[in-house]
Amino acid sequence: MSSTDAYAALRNPIVRRFALGRFGSVLGLQILSVSVGWHLYERTGSAWALGLVGATELLPVFLLMPVTGTVADRLPRRRVAAAAHTVLAIATTLMALATLSPGPVTPIYALLVVVGAARAFAMPAVLTILPRLLSPREFQNANAWISSTFQLAAITGPGLAGALIAWTGSAWLALAVAAAGQLVFVVSLLRLPEVHPLPSAVQSGWDGVFEGFRFVRASPVYLAAITLDLFAVLLGGATALLPIFAKDVLHVGPSGLGWMRAAPAAGAFLAALAQTRLPPWQQPGRALLIAVAGYGVATIGLGLSRDFFLSLACLFATGIFDSVSIVIRLTLEQLITPDALRGRVSAIKSVFVGFSNEFGAFESGATAALFGPVASVVGGGIGVLLVVLAIRRVWPELYRLGPLHTLRPS
Repeated sequence: MSSTDAYAALRNPIVRRFALGRFGSVLGLQILSVSVGWHLYERTGSAWALGLVGATELLPVFLLMPVTGTVADRLPRRRVAAAAHTVLAIATTLMALATLSPGPVTPIYALLVVVGAARAFAMPAVLTILPRLLSPREFQNANAWISSTFQLAAITGPGLAGALIAWTGSAWLALAVAAAGQLVFVVSLLRLPEVHPLPSAVQSGWDGVFEGFRFVRASPVYLAAITLDLFAVLLGGATALLPIFAKDVLHVGPSGLGWMRAAPAAGAFLAALAQTRLPPWQQPGRALLIAVAGYGVATIGLGLSRDFFLSLACLFATGIFDSVSIVIRLTLEQLITPDALRGRVSAIKSVFVGFSNEFGAFESGATAALFGPVASVVGGGIGVLLVVLAIRRVWPELYRLGPLHTLRPS
């Protein structure tokens, strides 16, 4: 694909429908996250209540991973995804109604478990729909556009949630809009072509639940890529500490914190748009390693910065490098994984991502408590660089990887 073919994927109605629906879904999830956090803290005044939100949603992803991946491989993925996002819409609607009641917050947590379970089924199904509908050459451009809509939703969702909460004085309207976002995705999914699972996936049955683990273990390039992502997020995730930097290091208050939270998503959005205009990476493994190293350097810069605008620039850069990494890793996964295993492999990756995000926030908080926030962020960035060097040495196959569109399922 040439640099002038930036809109190649968008000319495909399948990509347009999927990207639009995905925007609605991610927007809804962003609104849900902000609204639930605000409501719970307003009701309880407890930081512990906020910490339970992530754990409540992550637990079903861990417990259901073998089942959700197998379901995505054995049943039509479009239907699985549509059913899961319908459950998300219903649970979010019930949550909106629960916020109107002055009772305990227990029903909110129960509904968050349902949300976590629905997302556990949705993730492997959603992320494996397009490979059967697009040609290999379309993947990088399509993933760049879909990543762009994802980041746009990540930028606009929190602001929209805050505006709706401020307007009504409650979270109910914001949660109702979040539910509508899931229904937009359901409609988009139902307009995609139906693709039935391959006979090999159906015949493997539940005996093949752990085939995804065997594939990941036997695929050094993919194992290297997700290991790189896991440790980069574990060590370099400074988002949890941004309130400390905004208040005590940079002294910019809550408004500055808002800009700091938005900066990575803005960088990722622009980087994803830029990637729609780029030809396929000729050396994607090297690009991935460089991007993660850049993420580590930007994280170190954030930790050392005492200037607000320099800190924003560093956060913006982390979003740029993260976007490049995401597009390469997602395209790599879609191209080298046999379709009969895509759901199970995607479910494994979802656990990697969820674990690294949640435990990364815990790691940042723990090291900040022990050594201070600056040492935590700078040390994390240095750790990311060491991980890049280790991955380069342990899995040289990643460094030597050729153009992604030339890869085929192994």
